Order: sequence, then C-alpha cells, then structure tokens
Amino acid sequence: MTVDNHDTLEPTLFSAVITPHRSLNNIGFLVLMLAFGLASFFSGMAFLMMGAWPVFGFFGLDVLLLYIAFRVSYRRAAASEHVTVTPSTLTVRKISHRGQVREWQLNPLWARLEKEEYEEYGIARLFLVSRGKQLTIGSFLGPDEKAGFAEALSRALGEARRGPALS
Repeated sequence: MTVDNHDTLEPTLFSAVITPHRSLNNIGFLVLMLAFGLASFFSGMAFLMMGAWPVFGFFGLDVLLLYIAFRVSYRRAAASEHVTVTPSTLTVRKISHRGQVREWQLNPLWARLEKEEYEEYGIARLFLVSRGKQLTIGSFLGPDEKAGFAEALSRALGEARRGPALS
C-alpha cells in the first residue's frame, strides 16, 4: 500500500496491510480438485457397476460442493485491512470481499490498543479504543501474528505520542 503524504509531509511511522491467509494456492487447488474428482468418479463407477446408480450422482455432488466451498473461500480472501500511523493520524481502512470500503481516522494521541488475551490460546482479539468506541482490527491474523502486529503498532503509537524528533 502506498500512502499519500505529499500534502502534509508527515512521515509514516507504521503501515500494514492485513489480508486473510489461504494455505492452498491455485495449483494446489487444481491438484486437489483433480484428485478428489478422480477418486469420486472411480468410486461412483464401482457403485454404478454394482447397480447402485444413484450413488454415482452423489459422488459428483460432493465434488461440486467442494468446488463451491473453495470458490467462496477464495472470494472472501479479497478482503483486507490497511493500518497507517503518522504523527497526527491513525487511519484504519477496511475493504470487504465485495469491495466495500470503510475508513476510520483516529488521533494517535488518544487511541489505545487493547487486546483480549487467553493464557492457553494467546491474543484472541485486538481492538483500538478511542472516545469510548472500539474498532476491531487484525481479525485475519492468528494469535502469534496478532502479538507481533500489536507490538509494532504499539511502538508506532508510542512514537506518535512522543512527537517529532528534534534534529
């Protein structure tokens, strides 16, 4: 993500783009669908040879449902969160998988990062609090990734609170 700071000449203290993780790339998806499709076809053919012809259709239905589930998952992977901190502005921009954009601008002097943490799990939820309102961020991240993100964002908020460094 590029940030337009040309008008204010403020340095960007922190910038992150958070996207949902998908462990299976397109080639892996094709291999999985091919293997599952072939296994279903041959299993269905065995039932067809035994005279249980309706089972053949159900094996095809399984392949179709798996395909639809993966397509929905990949479509939802288009969502993202953009978090940017400058000395005067904390900007959170959320883009849904449908392309809907929502943006919040907070004062980094008043915003604080809070976390919901469990001993056995780690950080379950991160949210920014400002003026009594909460904004959930980093929901795509796992517990360890949330910890690293929270540390970096807290450091940037602390730097924004300290103000510009004198040279």
